[in-house]
Order: sequence, then structure tokens, then C-alpha cells
Amino acid sequence: MSDLRKYLWIAFISMLPLIELRGAIPVSQAMGLPLLPSYVVCIVANMLPVPIIYLFAHKVLLWGKDKPATSRFFTFCLEKGEKGGRKLMKVAGEHGTFVALFLFVAIPVPGTGAWTGTLAASILDLGFRKSIFAVLCGVLAAGIIMGVASAGVFGALGSIG
Repeated sequence: MSDLRKYLWIAFISMLPLIELRGAIPVSQAMGLPLLPSYVVCIVANMLPVPIIYLFAHKVLLWGKDKPATSRFFTFCLEKGEKGGRKLMKVAGEHGTFVALFLFVAIPVPGTGAWTGTLAASILDLGFRKSIFAVLCGVLAAGIIMGVASAGVFGALGSIG
């Protein structure tokens, strides 16, 4: 597979909900791509859907939660966003909403990435610019964490073989 195809693949993975750059960076390292360009591609691709999610996802989910074909999935997404919002507000009580949203997105555990954080921010109406910037900072931090972890794991595996 050519490097261009590899970069397109990790960009695609970075845009997927729940997987995002948390999955794409380790994939990039498994493919043997250099870490820094992979990091940049994953950050940009992970952030591409964020403004769209903030502006439209909540409205679309509310519209589709009562439709027979989409009700289960849209209700799941709304519940996920509301659960994320409750977590954010719990942390925000101690640290403020910017820090809470940043931490929510930055800590690379399943279900706390840019998609869920942005949806939660839009449900809570935290403000577009503040939310996008907090999510960007969180994605940058999560990317660093995943890059260091991936480089360590694949570096160790390389030294064994």
C-alpha cells in the first residue's frame, strides 16, 4: 500500500465516531508511517467533523429520535451525548467548562473523544468557539498520549523482533 493510501486510511479512521485518532495513531504506527506527519493528519481529520457536529448533530438527533428507521440509533447518540454532558458538568463544577471539556476529550478512553465531547457541548450550549477550542486542545493532548503510547509499544515490539 502506498504512503498516500496509508495517510488517507488513517485520516478516514480519525473521522469515525468512537474510534477517532485514538485508533488511527496506533494504526499509523502499525503501518510504519512516521509519527509526526501521522499525528498532523489524524488531528486535522479528527477535527473536520467537529464544527458540523456542534452546529447540526443535536438538531438532527432530536428530529430523528421519533422516526421508526432511526429512533434506536439516534436515541443512543442523544443518551451518549447527555451522559457525556452530565460528566462534563460534574467536572466543570470543580474546574470550569473549558477545562472539563478539554479533559473529557483529552483522556483517551472509549466514548470520550471529539465526537462525544462536541455533542455534549452542543447539548449543553457551551458556546461554539469555546467548545471548538477546548475540543481541539483535547484532541491535541489525546494525540500526544496515543503517539507516545503507540511509539512505545511498537518500538518495544520492533526491538523484540
